Amino acid sequence: MNGVSRLLSRRFSSSIICSVNDRIRPLRLLLYTLCLLLGLSALILTIPSAAAPALQLTPFPTPTPGPDGRIIYVIQPGDTLLRISLIAGVSVDELRGLNNLIGDTIVVGQELLLGLGGPSQVSPTPGPSPTPTALLPTPSPEAGFGSLCILLFEDRNGDSIRQDAEISIPNGAVSINNRSGSVSLTNNTTGSLEHECYPDMPEGEYAITVAIPEGYNSTTPSNVAVELEAGDITYLSFGAQKNSEILAESPAAAAAGGRSPIWGMIGGLFLLAGAGLALFAGRLLKGSK
Repeated sequence: MNGVSRLLSRRFSSSIICSVNDRIRPLRLLLYTLCLLLGLSALILTIPSAAAPALQLTPFPTPTPGPDGRIIYVIQPGDTLLRISLIAGVSVDELRGLNNLIGDTIVVGQELLLGLGGPSQVSPTPGPSPTPTALLPTPSPEAGFGSLCILLFEDRNGDSIRQDAEISIPNGAVSINNRSGSVSLTNNTTGSLEHECYPDMPEGEYAITVAIPEGYNSTTPSNVAVELEAGDITYLSFGAQKNSEILAESPAAAAAGGRSPIWGMIGGLFLLAGAGLALFAGRLLKGSK
């Protein structure tokens, strides 16, 4: 009886232990797996920190303008175009434009233009005070002289332009006055085919008027304003055309004056010859009787 009870107790205890082990085994496997994952994670996190030390940026020196006013910065290790842009206060695009950069690639030791500024200030050494020079009066420029040449012509076709075949008109009254009042001339036109010139006229503004003789009508303006400069020779042509009364009288005068005295003399000779023949014929008749 005792042997049977012992055998039963052993079997019962072994069955209990086996059931307990069957329950604990998955828990152990899960625990081992968690420990393995934690270890791998810690190993992965520690590897980069050991392989790549922290990047130490060099100090950014303050750039100053050179003698030519350009602000130059020399690239240091660890510099990037963005870092230089943020520290210097210049945009990346502006840095690219100033240095003809296509991308963001820069090289250590490369000179980078940050902008333009005034040259570094240099304290001048004070020298002796200059002695003031007395101001001399500025001499007034001397006035120059020019020439005015005037012509009054017979504008036969009325186009206001003088042709080679159009003659001059005499006895036209010419008046020349300058703005300052220092020149006031009056004269009459002549029958010359060339312009009549008035030399040594002081430079300045002039008003020139030409009065047309009686029997003519103006074909150009009779009053002209001219700016005469030193050394200039200004030619002015005034045109006039005969009025209708003169033109109507001209054919009659030409017809009246066109009778030549030669024809009268020839007529008188014919009359004398006729009278002589008649006298001679009368004497012949008397002698025959």
